[in-house]
Amino acid sequence: MRLVRFGKRGAERPGLLDGADRIRDLSDHVADLAGAALSPAAIEALAALDPESLPLAPEGAELLTPIGGIGKVIGVGPNFHESAELAGFRINPEPTVFMKAPTSVSGPFDPIELPRLSTRTDWGVELGVVIGSTAKYVNVEQAMDHVVGFTLANDLTERSLQLQRGGQWFKGKSHDSFAPLGPWLVTKDELPGYGEINLWLEVNGQRQQDSSIAGMIFKVPYLVSYISRFTRLEPGDVILTGTPGGVGLSYDPPRFLANGDKVRLGGDGLGVQSHVCIAPWGDHER
Repeated sequence: MRLVRFGKRGAERPGLLDGADRIRDLSDHVADLAGAALSPAAIEALAALDPESLPLAPEGAELLTPIGGIGKVIGVGPNFHESAELAGFRINPEPTVFMKAPTSVSGPFDPIELPRLSTRTDWGVELGVVIGSTAKYVNVEQAMDHVVGFTLANDLTERSLQLQRGGQWFKGKSHDSFAPLGPWLVTKDELPGYGEINLWLEVNGQRQQDSSIAGMIFKVPYLVSYISRFTRLEPGDVILTGTPGGVGLSYDPPRFLANGDKVRLGGDGLGVQSHVCIAPWGDHER
């Protein structure tokens, strides 16, 4: 299934896409795509529904963040050899893990808000892994039992706050709109080849990233298992699994986002996001 949330912010409605890519309203069957509604039993019940029996969403309904009630957004640092080498990051024997504030989550078509005095805001298309049932100290073999599915993500970073301001990466990762998710949540049965999908990202129509995630250093089951050793993963938590080569920091000279830039990204079976960068503070410089 491809599960979505649509409508007005603060009054999001759950839905799914039918075979003709039309939004079908799930409100009579589930209150929101959050918490217990992401459990294996709940997903099985939704999968048993006939999409044609569900009412259509209003024409032109806006797609929003596909998961509600997100408690944690957990990022993984350099997870592709090429990306790490080009950007000058060291790959450690264990994954580098960081947090992004839940308030950084935004929708698949929302503006990207550049931070005050931002000059080094960078992009990073990623596979997002969505937890469906509580995971704590799970082994690699059982890890995927706790995953409900996948979503497209953009791990945006203000590099000056991440690298030049000291402390942990949280400061450069957590600005509003720095974790766009969606347009949909793809259940894992719908994307059995998730380990080899291709991800891409464009800025102003120019392709910046285009790579298969088969090159991941730490694979998805290992990441779920590893992270569950340090924090309890709950339904709705999202793990961002690392970005392939082509981030702005890796170019010589580096390329970063500016007011008015248009960002599009996508992945096999994950849909497409589209954003415009805005500088509401009026003080952004390239």
